[in-house]
Amino acid sequence: MLAAEYLRVTSPSAEVQGHSPDQRQTVPGKRDVEILRVEPVGNYAVRLVFDDMHDSGLYTWDYLHALGSGHEERWAAYLSELEQKNLSRDKNTKKL
Repeated sequence: MLAAEYLRVTSPSAEVQGHSPDQRQTVPGKRDVEILRVEPVGNYAVRLVFDDMHDSGLYTWDYLHALGSGHEERWAAYLSELEQKNLSRDKNTKKL
């Protein structure tokens, strides 16, 4: 099972991923985020609606598979980005 926080910070939305790799955002403060709804999109994806009202990413089955199979590496990279940018997984908090 993939945690809601992991799914939120790796959202395939343009808001998170940008329109090119250099526009990708590091999303802090999502440790306690929850999924409110899972909405099917045809036979190829789901839209996840999070309690922070983010709902613009379509998670295809291929993307979800990639998130699962690459979890360890992606999660470590995310934690490293937070550290480098002095950001926290907790809401409204910066690391000191």
